[in-house]
Amino acid sequence: MPSFSRQTGVACSQCHTQSFGPNLTPYGRDFKLGGYTMGGGSGTAAKLPPLGGMVQGSFTNTQKDQTVQSPSQPDGTLRSGYNKNNNFTFDEASLVYAGRIYGKVGAYSQLTYDGYEDRLVMEHTDIRFADQLGLGGSPITYGISLNNNPTVQDLWNTTPVWGFPYTGSGVQPEVGASPLIDDALGSQVGGATAYTMINNLLYLEAGAYGSFSSNFQRGFGIAGPDRVSLDGPAPYWRVALQHDWQGHYFALGHYGMSADVFPGRDKTFGANHFTDVAVDATYQYMANPKHIFEVKTAYIYEDQKLSADRGAASDPTTGRTYLATYQINLAYTFDQTYGLTFAYNKINGSHAPLFGDEGNIIAQTRPNSQFYTAELVYVPFSKANSYSYLMNLRTSLQYIGYSQANGTNTDAQFNNTFMVNGWLAF
Repeated sequence: MPSFSRQTGVACSQCHTQSFGPNLTPYGRDFKLGGYTMGGGSGTAAKLPPLGGMVQGSFTNTQKDQTVQSPSQPDGTLRSGYNKNNNFTFDEASLVYAGRIYGKVGAYSQLTYDGYEDRLVMEHTDIRFADQLGLGGSPITYGISLNNNPTVQDLWNTTPVWGFPYTGSGVQPEVGASPLIDDALGSQVGGATAYTMINNLLYLEAGAYGSFSSNFQRGFGIAGPDRVSLDGPAPYWRVALQHDWQGHYFALGHYGMSADVFPGRDKTFGANHFTDVAVDATYQYMANPKHIFEVKTAYIYEDQKLSADRGAASDPTTGRTYLATYQINLAYTFDQTYGLTFAYNKINGSHAPLFGDEGNIIAQTRPNSQFYTAELVYVPFSKANSYSYLMNLRTSLQYIGYSQANGTNTDAQFNNTFMVNGWLAF
């Protein structure tokens, strides 16, 4: 955010590999680790309040027309008022607080109007206290994060909230499935985690999440039939090792959470239980900022006990199910202005029954999907020699190609999607 740049006195390219967007450099991770409180700015710009805004819009084309919701077709894939194809969308507008609050406390908090869903929601929020001490000659950073989405506080771009792709659209096809930790709890929960970075090598974090009340969710625009609530605290943990060898940065980590969840906030049939465990790794070549190379990968395995879902569907089957997701992306950035990213995703999971009108099982489905994403990015502002500390712009072309979708290879290519995205921050 430009407000971070004004506060620190450094360009956005110091914290972001492509000068704009969530993908962080080692410097950017240190800034977040320190609670968004680092100073260094001067003059009028540094005295401005740490407030900003963002606007995102896109054009989306799919290989095959989608269906639009209407009285005669209430189960259409797109909301009423959109075209079957070739949609221009106002994706979101956000008011953002990004910077120091007081002393050693800082925050990133985003109030967002979702143009596709037509609602206002308190989106990504991470409020931090951070401090440092020395122990036996080793620097130790420690802190507390109060946040509203597991992994929104994470330092690495291999976790769900800040992972690639960084932009999308509400009208693109929904394919496959995602684990609970992958944004299924976003804005519906509040959590507190304690963390430490020891000798700039070992990162440890642990905490728990609980559900916001129904009244709170309604007040902040996040209530709805697709929302869930937690049955008791849901523990979350994170561990990572990192090291920088003269511009070659490596990180290897693990994270996870365990939760009992009431689907649709309905307690009639009890709770589903999810245990998500993940491993992730990052490599960045940062020795020459003219040419930045990156490889990021993550694997998430989710163990599921869906007793509540089975009870609601009168499903006689028993036993545990699973969902596994794998992703890897490779990126090259020239002069922190032009970027090329290629990503591969694979989703595997257990069979799920489809029931007929008489309650009998008529078919079995699986979420299995495979697809690749290719993206070209252009970021014209916010380099070290740029005066545009009041704004930033990211434009991109993105193509998603499917070889498997929702358990079948047949007609998977119909979901292939081309998007043009624009993202302005000020």
